[in-house]
Amino acid sequence: MIRVLVAEDETVMRETLVALLGLEADIEVAVAVAAGDQVLSAAVEHRPDVALLDVGMPGIDGITAANRLAGLLPGCRVLIFTGTDAPATVAAALRAGVTGYLLKDGSAGELIAAVRAVAKGERFMDARLG
Repeated sequence: MIRVLVAEDETVMRETLVALLGLEADIEVAVAVAAGDQVLSAAVEHRPDVALLDVGMPGIDGITAANRLAGLLPGCRVLIFTGTDAPATVAAALRAGVTGYLLKDGSAGELIAAVRAVAKGERFMDARLG
């Protein structure tokens, strides 16, 4: 079972992600949070295999959360799930040690595939990033 932490500040998007991931037999959402500054405490408490992080969140952004998470729980892999394909943001995410980067305008199937790949330790980069 792949345990996932979902961090997304938009309520409808967060609830949709939780519902979508919950449909998969091999994935469970361990916890969902609405702000970047909730990621670390939620991760320590729930020990997810994958943290699905938006970049733009209140508190701290997803890249900062990913960087801190890498030091705190090195076994938790990070998949950035965002609307931005700005090269500087992608580069910052990679420097922070994320395992995957997926744009929000992709398909549900891509998201599920990305979560599974990242959980296995495989790098997953959205094909549209060039």
